[in-house]
Amino acid sequence: MNVRKSTEPELAPATISEADGVRYLHLGTPWVQGAMRIRKSLSLELEYIQRMMAWMLLRPPAELTRGHAVQLGLGAAAITRFCHSTLRMRCTAVEINPSVVDACKLWFHLPTNSPRFELVETDAARFVADPERAQTVQALCVDLYDHDAASPVLDSAEFYADCHRLLADGGAMSVNLFGRDASFERSAQRIAAAFGAEQVRSLQPTREGNTIVVALKGAPMPERDTLAARADNIESRFALPAKKWLRMMRPLASLADST
Repeated sequence: MNVRKSTEPELAPATISEADGVRYLHLGTPWVQGAMRIRKSLSLELEYIQRMMAWMLLRPPAELTRGHAVQLGLGAAAITRFCHSTLRMRCTAVEINPSVVDACKLWFHLPTNSPRFELVETDAARFVADPERAQTVQALCVDLYDHDAASPVLDSAEFYADCHRLLADGGAMSVNLFGRDASFERSAQRIAAAFGAEQVRSLQPTREGNTIVVALKGAPMPERDTLAARADNIESRFALPAKKWLRMMRPLASLADST
């Protein structure tokens, strides 16, 4: 899940642990950077990773298996596996740490490069700022943490503006906000500044403290009854707890108005 800042700190080596049928990715600390249930590799093991898929509520049901999905910060490749093998989308994974890439290839069933999958080993900030990639992505998942998991590695107003530019109209983004040094309000305000406060929603934090924020570009935020119908569709088609996501989804307008 790590992408370095412009100061380019040393990248921590990936380490692996296993317990109760689940394989975990670490970066030299006890912090879990990702997980995979060994006998159900396409399932989304961690609750916050499941909630990262809440962007699906913002897309019409017919569009869920179409378009280009990008994951910034590979982790244990759970989101990439799901988007590639379950949703059958064209996928790009962006990761700067070669140790994480190697671990995902060896231990976490990372897809091989193909017309539907590309691994890009680069800084996520550089990737989203590339003007040639503008408006090419329908689903963007941002999960960028280093070995300390203290705060998002990329969290500036400029970064979220570049994420907005990367998305095509109708595209949706999900962001994991977690860490002892993170400021949810500050991050949410920056996302709202890039997308518009009315285009942003947050989910309640997980027990571990992960708060997922979703944002929609270039299309009206769906009404509640539309979201409820989409949640039913997601649960029946993909066995994800989308009704639970909807119950915990809240607007960010009050935060943006305070800036």
